Amino acid sequence: MTGESTQVNALYLCHKTQQSLLSSASGYSNYRGVLNWCVVMLVLSNARLFLENLLKYGVLVDPVQVVSLFLKDPYSWPAACLVIVSNVFIVVALYTERQLSKGSFSERVGFLVHFVNLAVMLTFPAAVVLVLPSVTPVGGAFALGIYTILFLKLYSYKDVNLWCRELSTVKARKLVRSLSCPTPHHFHRGEHKVCYPGNLTIRDMYYFVFAPTLCYELNFPRSPEIRMSFLLRRLFEMFFFIQVLVGLTQQWMIPIIQSSMKPLEDMDLSRMTERLLRLAVPNHLLWLMFFYWFFHSSMNFTAELLRFGDRQFYKDWWNSESVTYFWQNWNIPVHKWCLRHFYKPLLRKGFSKIASQSAVFFLSAFFHEYLVSVPLRMFRLWAFTGMMAQLPLAWFVGRFLRGNYGNAAVWISIIIGQPFAVLMYVHDYYVMHYKQEDV
Repeated sequence: MTGESTQVNALYLCHKTQQSLLSSASGYSNYRGVLNWCVVMLVLSNARLFLENLLKYGVLVDPVQVVSLFLKDPYSWPAACLVIVSNVFIVVALYTERQLSKGSFSERVGFLVHFVNLAVMLTFPAAVVLVLPSVTPVGGAFALGIYTILFLKLYSYKDVNLWCRELSTVKARKLVRSLSCPTPHHFHRGEHKVCYPGNLTIRDMYYFVFAPTLCYELNFPRSPEIRMSFLLRRLFEMFFFIQVLVGLTQQWMIPIIQSSMKPLEDMDLSRMTERLLRLAVPNHLLWLMFFYWFFHSSMNFTAELLRFGDRQFYKDWWNSESVTYFWQNWNIPVHKWCLRHFYKPLLRKGFSKIASQSAVFFLSAFFHEYLVSVPLRMFRLWAFTGMMAQLPLAWFVGRFLRGNYGNAAVWISIIIGQPFAVLMYVHDYYVMHYKQEDV
């Protein structure tokens, strides 16, 4: 009888206690099809927007206009000249360290020379960009970006060599890897290990200048060889994405920005919000493309060319559930520099973690404003305010939001915050330079 009833149950019973797949209690987590659906919908919706843009404005892509963004006069290259002049500051830093290693300069004199050299590195190019009308905003931003990178690199160079001298003074038998000769397993056969002051050479300095890092070491981890296929793929990506970035900016971003000037002037809140949301999608798409172009394609290309072994230029910032995690993981070279040369030294001097974190955000806010306001020749502090606003935002998200809600808050701040700053700067630049002409 029992066997018979089992057969009947097998034949006729089709129900059992179970949860719906979309219920959290079901434990189901394979939503790959839904993700594919989201991608398809995203492609279709943006394809519609792109077609609508073409029908309304025609083809706006103009390669000649791109060149004019960097040069007003084809016979005058002030931004390029500024970049060439930056070699003077590099040589001064190397010369100062050589004199310090020989004892020709005291530590006080060396500190003073480095201080003046680094201060002039920030003020000299800014003064040139502000004074010379032939420097375009894009050319000025490019030159100031190069000088900012060199400033951070030379600051690290100064610090690391100072640490080496301090450790040499106390006759330390073994220095840490980041300061002196690493253990043998960090190197491949035949590679030369450098110890202080043998690192104070032109070759070592310029390797560091071109290496995709802001933190100096006497012996960087090196890859065994240059992989030509990897190098060519990254080179293709660099050329491809820069063309796409320029094309989408001209075809998609600029028309939206131009149509946003009137609502901003009239302070029409509803129209301003609509323009902001329209700008958010292309701006965010361009930002993502720029991230891949710079942090993956360009930096990996440079690293492969120089056989630079540390390729961790970013982490999984897209999974950020807090604002702090995002800023710690989306730009690893800057994060390492801030941690090593700014945050930890402040902690060692007795500052609290909150004060040190605030100081890091303040420094970042300064450089954001420096790289925007000086090339545009106007000071509105939108970039500075936006960066400093990350502090209360980080506190709010960390305090009240968790998991997916925190991740959504991070994405919203990225998608909405950037186009808001773009609109503010473009509007102020338009009012300052073109409003009088229109009148």
